[in-house]
Amino acid sequence: MAADPDVTIDIAEDHVATVEIHRPPDNFFDFELIAGLADAIEGLDADPACRAVVLCSEGKHFCAGARLGSNAADSGRDGRTQNLYDEAVRLFRTRTPVVAAVQGAAVGGGLGVAMMADFRVAAPDARFAANFARLGFHQGFGLSVTLPDAIGRQHALEMLYTGRRVKGDEAFEIGLCDRLVPLDTVRGAAHELAAEIAASAPLAVDSIRATMRGDLAERVRAATDHELAEQERLRHTADFAEGVAAVNERRTPRFEGR
Repeated sequence: MAADPDVTIDIAEDHVATVEIHRPPDNFFDFELIAGLADAIEGLDADPACRAVVLCSEGKHFCAGARLGSNAADSGRDGRTQNLYDEAVRLFRTRTPVVAAVQGAAVGGGLGVAMMADFRVAAPDARFAANFARLGFHQGFGLSVTLPDAIGRQHALEMLYTGRRVKGDEAFEIGLCDRLVPLDTVRGAAHELAAEIAASAPLAVDSIRATMRGDLAERVRAATDHELAEQERLRHTADFAEGVAAVNERRTPRFEGR
């Protein structure tokens, strides 16, 4: 199947497709990458050879967030962030079950990408973080919906309020990842789970998935509309400028509430 250089697709004989992001080592995303992922998985929805997808990344990290300085990070409500969230909703509307193989960091919007998947397989040294408050910012990519759905409201609130990193062991305990395996077996274990899904009756899996996910895509659409409005409001605050500066300067932020 055709794919852009940053997103490759390979379909195995067991009906499992591997969709791999190629922006090592950090695999930062922007509009083009999310659109490429949506194109890839929508194409697989229409391919009878594919019954499940492993979503993985080349390099040290699964996805360390938005590419700093990109339109995805810097645009306003009427700019490309809206378009990026349109592409994110396309991802949530796809029909094929997805297992994310998470190595290293899944941070910020990168966590949002991981939460699009039905399941997450991770290593103990994986790091999950909704670090938006540490940037003086509001969460995005539908995490307002997907994070509490996966781990419950209280765990989600703690992650969002503190922005702290959750390592693989804790992620497994709270349900943020579904299988915890050694780093060198993450991709293989994700493929194994995807193959178990692919071995089931495809029409039944499609029906069950549609029932269980329900109106998830529409809830994500509503959430991203609100998230984007709050991001636009907070983007103009001194705290947001301080949060970004602190990250770039590798120091602790000094927020003033203005």
